[in-house]
Amino acid sequence: MRHTLPIAPQFYVTAPQPCPYLLGRMERKLFTALQGDGAEQLNNSLSQQGFRRSQNVLYRPSCAECSACLSARINIANFTPSRSQKRSLRRNAYLKRRAISPWASEDQYALFRRYLDSRHADGGMADMDVFEFAAMIEETPIRSRVVEYSDPAQKQLTAVSLTDVLEDGLSMVYSFYTPDLPKNSLGTFMILDHIEIAREAGLPYVYLGYWVPGSPKMNYKASFSGLEVYTGNRWQPMHNAEAFESNLHPLSTDPIAEQVSNINLPDRSPVIR
Repeated sequence: MRHTLPIAPQFYVTAPQPCPYLLGRMERKLFTALQGDGAEQLNNSLSQQGFRRSQNVLYRPSCAECSACLSARINIANFTPSRSQKRSLRRNAYLKRRAISPWASEDQYALFRRYLDSRHADGGMADMDVFEFAAMIEETPIRSRVVEYSDPAQKQLTAVSLTDVLEDGLSMVYSFYTPDLPKNSLGTFMILDHIEIAREAGLPYVYLGYWVPGSPKMNYKASFSGLEVYTGNRWQPMHNAEAFESNLHPLSTDPIAEQVSNINLPDRSPVIR
């Protein structure tokens, strides 16, 4: 029997589990498969509506009583580096950038393990083995790149970003770097360098994933000027981080059916279920 993919994407919801960002809260995700001939178009459309990619899945937080997670992107036209960000650029000017096809290497995995063991030893990815790492890097149905930053003098891999190329920007799917250079602010540097890559390519945005008010892990994202967050079904400039609260209320999020019905699919009207 021949099976065909559904014409319209099917959306599902994960079971609740402890939130990795805010203590005492439970997280839940709305997700759909990223597959078929329309994968690129679907990824572009849903990324513009606050979704993120993980391998061949697109997801967005859909917590029952919390709406803290906000998809964030930098509007390059409105970005000006701060003094500390300029220092990060100077400190890392010696690094050599190389953008390659999404193919995992032993050097990448070794750096990834050092990063996790130092920064996220208790996180959800702490037990990821080399095969799972390879799947994270290589299982992509869209246009993706691995951007490597190396120290040419030491001939050593220093930082890596798995990056998707969207029609309106670059999406930094996952980044990791050596924990031995805390003063270099390598995470900030990679974002700054992606801003430059996007500017050179004529792309208006750099997508950073989720920003969570009240989460120390996410504070650095609010330091970038030109930051926009997806809230109220639209992108809004974030002029003041303190104006956004980590909402915890039964009415702070729409029911799943309403969320899905408000999703605009490529060349289609909103999905209604």
